[in-house]
Amino acid sequence: MISRIPYKTKQFFFVLIKLSIVVGAAYFIYDKLVNNKELDFLVFVDFLVKNGAFSLKNIIFLLVLTIFNWFFEILKWQNLVKSITQISFLEAFKQSLASHTASLFTPNRIGDYAAKTIYFRSDQRKKIVLLNLIGNMVQMSITLLFGIVGFYIFISQYEVDISYYKLVRLLTYALIGVVAIGFGVSHKRFSIKGFSFLKIWTFVRSVSAKIHLKNIAYSLFRYLIFSFQFYYLYIVFGVDITYINAMVLICTMYLLVSIIPTIFIFDVIVKGSVALYIFGFVEINNITILSVTTLMWLLNFVLPSVFGSYYVLNFNLPTASNIDD
Repeated sequence: MISRIPYKTKQFFFVLIKLSIVVGAAYFIYDKLVNNKELDFLVFVDFLVKNGAFSLKNIIFLLVLTIFNWFFEILKWQNLVKSITQISFLEAFKQSLASHTASLFTPNRIGDYAAKTIYFRSDQRKKIVLLNLIGNMVQMSITLLFGIVGFYIFISQYEVDISYYKLVRLLTYALIGVVAIGFGVSHKRFSIKGFSFLKIWTFVRSVSAKIHLKNIAYSLFRYLIFSFQFYYLYIVFGVDITYINAMVLICTMYLLVSIIPTIFIFDVIVKGSVALYIFGFVEINNITILSVTTLMWLLNFVLPSVFGSYYVLNFNLPTASNIDD
């Protein structure tokens, strides 16, 4: 049916889709800044101005950390795509930022998967989805690995009120979940993003070890960079905390954020709430915690989406002769 639609009509609707993505992302950012119940935008701005901590050196350093964070994300995507086709760093840059913009206001980052596929031929799109899934799963694995270590140290150092009854119940649910997944895998019913576990595993094994190792390395570099950026913002605001102690709290926070069921559009709210709880153990005031969380969101999500909007608007629909059915 798609192939029967006139090319001009497709082009018109495609422009509407691009505008919808950019406008939707812009409204999402505006709404989260202006209508944030936890941190009033005017209070946030006033706090930044009165704090006077943002010298030119600090701003440049924070932007450099953001650039390196996304530099490794782009390298990671270029490396993954290499398993099926060669793309330049510039092309990986465009795809990563444009898909990030598309994912900003979509549940579970569905927009990221959909946006990346349109850059490739129809026969490559399923593999592109799987490659994107592999990249995200490795990044999540790094978060969980550091998070488990951080959480163990966290509950050892601080008086955390843990209900062991709830913990046992949670572990029971987790065990049931593992058994259910195992049953689903054995019967080929379990799926992630529409793909069976067996198909995902087969595809993962088809990708070279070199690409997997680079993927892990880039994911690790990203984690170390944005966690250090989180720590550095606390130093900027005059918080007296060592890097090791900060990393324990940061890793624990990202672990809890990762395992709490939520959709991506509420990500900034969930992170703020979890950060308030975790960093409350070292008696950092709420306005500082929420300001740091908001700035991390602005630097690593909002700023890249601004550049991504440009590439979304400038993406051209393939010519009629090259459109895939």
